[in-house]
Amino acid sequence: MSQLVIKKFAQPDERRLFVAHGHVDLIRLKGGSIGMGVFEPGWRWSTDVQPIAGTKSCQVAHTFYIVSGSMEIVMDDGSRGMLSAGDVAYIPPGHDAWVVGGEACLMVDFEGMSDYARRGESLAQQAEAQQSTPAMQ
Repeated sequence: MSQLVIKKFAQPDERRLFVAHGHVDLIRLKGGSIGMGVFEPGWRWSTDVQPIAGTKSCQVAHTFYIVSGSMEIVMDDGSRGMLSAGDVAYIPPGHDAWVVGGEACLMVDFEGMSDYARRGESLAQQAEAQQSTPAMQ
């Protein structure tokens, strides 16, 4: 029988710090992880998360709701979008992003948080290791 699970972002299962300008709080539930991202003014993925991820651009898909603030997204193909409070969006892998203006951007991400800004072995290193591992016969 399934159980009711109630958690609070005030007591996250994990907090991941960016290089600077914010953090992500993770809540783990049976269906996956939900993240509350706090992106402070001056935050940019390519400077505050890229050194952690080890990839050229963010390779995580995101489905999220913006609670406050604004963020601009630029995809690897050059397409762009501006997001602000009240927006719900899906962003596929292959993007950079940054906070616009002097207000922190607070967002709840329902999809891409389990590997986001995870320290240790980067996603690039994991992909490299998988490609160099011979297939099992």
